[in-house]
Amino acid sequence: MTDTIITVVGNLTDNPELKFLASGTALAKFRLASTPRVKDRDSGEWKDGEPLFLSCTAFRQMAENIAESLQRGARVVVQGRLKQRSYEKDGEKHTVYELDIEEVGPSLRYATAKVQKMGRASSGQAPTRGDDPWSSPAPAPARPTSGSFDEEPPF
Repeated sequence: MTDTIITVVGNLTDNPELKFLASGTALAKFRLASTPRVKDRDSGEWKDGEPLFLSCTAFRQMAENIAESLQRGARVVVQGRLKQRSYEKDGEKHTVYELDIEEVGPSLRYATAKVQKMGRASSGQAPTRGDDPWSSPAPAPARPTSGSFDEEPPF
């Protein structure tokens, strides 16, 4: 069976809820609202279309990162496996769509973000921040020792 993989851009409708399963595995859940903008042909104005609401779920370290990094209203880009679930309540059949998250990040269309890479876990230890040798800032370039800044570049 092939899963349906989708990418959705939207806003969190509430703060992520972080829980831990009996096994100790972290679980984060949040709802995402994605509202398309459509142009009204008669008036020529842009209007909000019908919103899509998705329940999103992430596990393990990603769940903890989501709970620490995102909050209600945050615009995000989420990619994952789309699931459809139907149930009956009060004699009526309902269908909900859920997304098992593979990747998530802030949308940088209207915001900025500072990414802080998590270190890798080894021998059962929790990941730590700052263990990545590539995350340290590059050394400042050396100042020219002769002449002025008007010299030709060396390339």
